[in-house]
Amino acid sequence: MIHIVFNEPEVALMHKVIELDETLAGDVKLIRDDFAVGPITNLDTEDGWKERIGWWRGLLAGSPYGAQHAGSFDDRETVKEITAALDANPDEQVWIWMAQNQHDVSGYYWLIPALKAYQGRIMILYMNNLPFINEKGQLFYPTWLHEIQPAEFLKAKKLCRPVTLSEFEIDPDEWKRLSAENAMVRQLEGGKKLAGHDESFYDQEILKNLTGEWQKSWRVLSNTLNRMKVKTGDVFIMWRMKELVAAGRIEVTGETDKGWKDFDVKLPVKQKQD
Repeated sequence: MIHIVFNEPEVALMHKVIELDETLAGDVKLIRDDFAVGPITNLDTEDGWKERIGWWRGLLAGSPYGAQHAGSFDDRETVKEITAALDANPDEQVWIWMAQNQHDVSGYYWLIPALKAYQGRIMILYMNNLPFINEKGQLFYPTWLHEIQPAEFLKAKKLCRPVTLSEFEIDPDEWKRLSAENAMVRQLEGGKKLAGHDESFYDQEILKNLTGEWQKSWRVLSNTLNRMKVKTGDVFIMWRMKELVAAGRIEVTGETDKGWKDFDVKLPVKQKQD
């Protein structure tokens, strides 16, 4: 059994789940890229892939991760490892775990065309509008898998079902549609439906956390990530903050082309009055 997840914290989470239920024992594979943002045209070609890596490197420059982080992994190699394991063992199954968010669903759409030849052996567990119990014993609807307690996954495994032949026909076409649209941001509108938006989609979330007083850029970043309802990554939000600075919608002191902690930001006076 091979488990596929789309977020770093969920690797450790799945290992905890496996400890609780040995029938789930198997490898845990992580699809690292966030296909909910950035260019996705022609990712099945080397040129398309290089364009995406180049885009990420631009965003990562000056970040704590370093620009070279974008080339430190290749999800295509992870897929090759998965398909090689399926080819080597006819009894092997893949379980794709995803929650109701644009990050997981975008990753699923990118992944699923590569697994079409293994129909009947590819299982999916989609936590879509499903209630779980949190640490306080309260009912809630998780947006991310890592919000679910490990013990709750023992119930969730009952949701496991094969990806249907119809899905293997329709879902790769959905990825083609998204690739042709090539919006900079993709958002989940319910079920598995993704809609494209331009790069400014999260800008208001950033601006809401600014005032007419100087603040550290990293503090604005942190507040934005914590308060926004529809989440995205810190690298994308910091990039948009810098773009808003360049557009004159945010005032800055310090150097934005260095580290994330090297500049302060605030609203321009006229924007504050607005």
